[in-house]
Amino acid sequence: MIFQLGLGLLASVVFLRFSLMALEPETRRRPTGRVSVHTKTQSLANLREIKSLKLVEAGLKSNGGRSRGEQNTRILFTIVAVVLFALPLSAQEAASPSNAASAEEVRQLRELVQELKAKVERLEESKDLKSIPQTAPEIIAFHEALVEETKISSQPQTTPTEKPEKAEPFAFADWTWLNGTPRTKTPAFDSKFFTPEIRADVDYIYDFRHPKDDTIGGSSEVFRANEIQLTQLGVGGDFHYDNVRARLMTQFGMYSQTTPRNDASPSRGQWNLDNAYRYLSEAYGGYHFNALHGINVDAGIFMSYVGLFSYYSFDNWAYQPSYVSSNTPWFFNGVRVQIFPSEKLKIEPWFVNGWQSYGRFNNRPGVGGQIMWRPTPWLSIVGNQYALGADALNSPGRIRYHTDDSIQVKYYDNPENFVSKAAFSLTGDLGCEHGGGVSCAGNSVKIIDGQRVVWPKQSFIGFMLYNRLWFARDRYGLTVGGGKINNPGRYLVLLPPINGATATSGTPYFTENPGDPYKAWDASATFDYMPSQYITFRWEYNHRAASVPYFSGPGGVTPPGGNQGAPGSLVEGFTPDLRKTEDRLNFAILLKF
Repeated sequence: MIFQLGLGLLASVVFLRFSLMALEPETRRRPTGRVSVHTKTQSLANLREIKSLKLVEAGLKSNGGRSRGEQNTRILFTIVAVVLFALPLSAQEAASPSNAASAEEVRQLRELVQELKAKVERLEESKDLKSIPQTAPEIIAFHEALVEETKISSQPQTTPTEKPEKAEPFAFADWTWLNGTPRTKTPAFDSKFFTPEIRADVDYIYDFRHPKDDTIGGSSEVFRANEIQLTQLGVGGDFHYDNVRARLMTQFGMYSQTTPRNDASPSRGQWNLDNAYRYLSEAYGGYHFNALHGINVDAGIFMSYVGLFSYYSFDNWAYQPSYVSSNTPWFFNGVRVQIFPSEKLKIEPWFVNGWQSYGRFNNRPGVGGQIMWRPTPWLSIVGNQYALGADALNSPGRIRYHTDDSIQVKYYDNPENFVSKAAFSLTGDLGCEHGGGVSCAGNSVKIIDGQRVVWPKQSFIGFMLYNRLWFARDRYGLTVGGGKINNPGRYLVLLPPINGATATSGTPYFTENPGDPYKAWDASATFDYMPSQYITFRWEYNHRAASVPYFSGPGGVTPPGGNQGAPGSLVEGFTPDLRKTEDRLNFAILLKF
């Protein structure tokens, strides 16, 4: 900084020398003498008094021979020149770390320079010489006034200290690359009170086995083959005002029938809960507390996100998730509290009626929670836990526990290349039930009423792994993945809809007794075309396999003439056509505004 100050002062001296020589008559010019350069930091006033003021006075003494107006005009130019050279030096001084000046001071100094330039230009244009100081004392007073004005403008501006706002949770990065998260970066419409949302999911499923009743079983996402079907249409959005919040999303189409069908809790008690909630996928209200980085308290029906994949296919890397996701809850009915201790961490306790249930199955609710940690823009870790729910209908002593944990890593990101992005997700699940005739630890021997009874193992273990590539600035996507589960007892296996069977009815054609074995695996490849952030065209191939006959074969799962008798009941002369493997192609148009 000292070097810059010295260099600037030297430039000022050179400029003034030539300026003052211009004040002298052609025949009486004489050198102004050598001016020493100070290397120590000085205030703006001292710089002018020591340098510019003395030089101006020297110029006044050597001014004979010219008209008074011309002399004074040149004097003003000289003063302005001194100011113009001194101001940048003062700005440099203020910007140095030792003076801790702000960029605002430098900006004010520059504005003053521009103002002085403008004044000179106006004087030259108007030739208003009366406004120019006429004597040496007036020149000095004018100079001192400029110094004082600059001093005031360079003073630090004190503003009331405001408490800085805390960062929004997870707002430090773009998370639209995540599986289970919508990739829309901006809403199509927004307002202070309401952010609308519209979703549509229309598909065509080509089943290579061509079941004659066009019915697909064992899936939470696809239900009929070789037809165009509206799987889901949702209209709703988010309400937000004065820290009060609410969300509503309707569900029309196949989801309004198939999702309630997998919930057995409405069979306990009155008022047809499956009909009351049939057309709602999300419906809750709550309040946002301005504590920590935010605390939300919501009550109603909300998404569970156990299993990583979203309930809405638009948000996912694949259309048909693996069993870990397809067989675990899509929604909870209860209360949640979202606590954000920092912008990178969420802790979310739940108090819910049960495992994807509108009501309680028995005499107790369930509890659980989610912990989400996103320390960097390329890493997301989520843990979901569930416990204590008595979720087997008519078995109040049977208690469920489940843990579902996922990690997602974006390991490549270069938007300029053809392959613009790459990421993977890995999910692992463990769960079990104990009591009421089953055991978490394995086949346990119990003595009941003097009889030796074996309680079989009732557990769930599974994983799924997906890898996703984006191409051409994220316009195209390719996902390859799959997974595997082992669920003896079948307490989380989706029941095939044989003769209209539901989670409440069950069916003797596919039992769910303690100890019944079930193992399955699957693989898929998904290609996406995404011309806009609001729409996806998807093509997908799925291969799924099970250890027991489970998937619809050519004969289908519907008795001749349609369903007969009670849902899921035996029909004389009818046997459903179940196979151990399934291959299909999925074509879907997915939309979200």
